[in-house]
Amino acid sequence: MPPSSNDAASPPAPGNPAPTPEATAAALAELVAVVDRLRDPIRGCPWDLEQTHSSLIPYVLEEAHEVADAIRHGDDDHLAEELGDLLLQVVLHARIASEEGRFDLERIARGISAKLVRRHPHVFGDAEASDSAAVRVHWEAIKLQEQAEREQSHPPAAPAGASPLSDRLAAKVRGLPALAGAMTISTKAAAAGFEWDAIDGVWAKVEEELDELREAVAGGDRGHAQEELGDLLFTLVNVGRWGGLDPEEGLVGTNRRFLDRFRRVEMALGGDLSGRSIGELETHWRAAKAAIRAESGTTPATAEPAAPAGSPSPLSPPPA
Repeated sequence: MPPSSNDAASPPAPGNPAPTPEATAAALAELVAVVDRLRDPIRGCPWDLEQTHSSLIPYVLEEAHEVADAIRHGDDDHLAEELGDLLLQVVLHARIASEEGRFDLERIARGISAKLVRRHPHVFGDAEASDSAAVRVHWEAIKLQEQAEREQSHPPAAPAGASPLSDRLAAKVRGLPALAGAMTISTKAAAAGFEWDAIDGVWAKVEEELDELREAVAGGDRGHAQEELGDLLFTLVNVGRWGGLDPEEGLVGTNRRFLDRFRRVEMALGGDLSGRSIGELETHWRAAKAAIRAESGTTPATAEPAAPAGSPSPLSPPPA
């Protein structure tokens, strides 16, 4: 949040000099100047000049995910670099909009500063908030007030009887990854009363959706199977919500573990998996899992049973 005039600067990290406002402003001005040069119609970069808001969407998403990955790995140098890449996207979008006379970086910065001040009355005003739960109450109440004011000044073109909650959720999740969007929808719908009585109901729904997916895949209708796959994934997100689990983080961890094991299988086979039997691949897969567990000190107390004949290929991610 932006500091008030009475706030003291946060202490610098050990070994790092405290940045001055002047140095920070100069660094940001340098970045803006670099982007301006890249977008210069005569002396600029042909690739940068071709970019639009729409063409940059994949890069914004990629950079945001790379920031998250750097945070998970705890590498400050990597995180600083990835945050720079993400900041570049903000400045580049601001430049493109400025060229079209729509908005600019100043409007973006002032807008987010005003929003933070408005949504933190316990810091910049007279409101009280003794803990994070109270902060969330203030935040949600102010967001609802802002939404009502926007709708009053710009009434949405919605049919009579439309649900305010579903409209807000549709706007909120349209830019989120699918798993994060599903968790948001599930959480908000449950808070509004659209909820199972117990987790047993969620598990029953998982079984129902899994059966429907099996039938759809067996039926050969790709469109129907795609819908049923989505239904199953959405229901599993609800399982995560009931268990206090983050589906996105869970899948990130599975991807990482799979790639670690897969790399070891490749190394054991000299990088060539072609022509190998499922049984041979499974043997190397289990050896890789055992080696990783031994290295991390999490070797199971009982031996893992051998795979039954006809078991799935290890090239499909197994349970973690």
